[in-house]
Amino acid sequence: MQKNEASQSPLNEIGKVYHRPWGFYQTLAMADGYQVKIITVNPGGRLSLQKHFKRKEHWVVVKGSPSITIGEQVHVYHVNDAVFIDLEMPHRLENFSDEPAVIIETQLGGYLGEDDIVRLDDVYSRS
Repeated sequence: MQKNEASQSPLNEIGKVYHRPWGFYQTLAMADGYQVKIITVNPGGRLSLQKHFKRKEHWVVVKGSPSITIGEQVHVYHVNDAVFIDLEMPHRLENFSDEPAVIIETQLGGYLGEDDIVRLDDVYSRS
């Protein structure tokens, strides 16, 4: 069966929930040059230490107090705190609390695919 061209559109990703070992994310908006996601990290969860070659990211904490690594710096952030992640900058979010941590992630760049993730360290053994 052939897929309808409209069903292959990236806009069909909006609203879908994607589960990961650390929690889940949902795409809220997407257009040329940007994508906005809500990311929920479960208690004890941690994203891989990663970097991107084709996108920059802005994170705003909307719930919880996650520990965020940007390059060599590690800090605990709180609601309404924001961080900027430049191209090729290693980064990670960890949730050491007993409550979920939630961020709004805005991705900016010419290519925003999930395959632009270079994992430098991952406790879930993903490549």
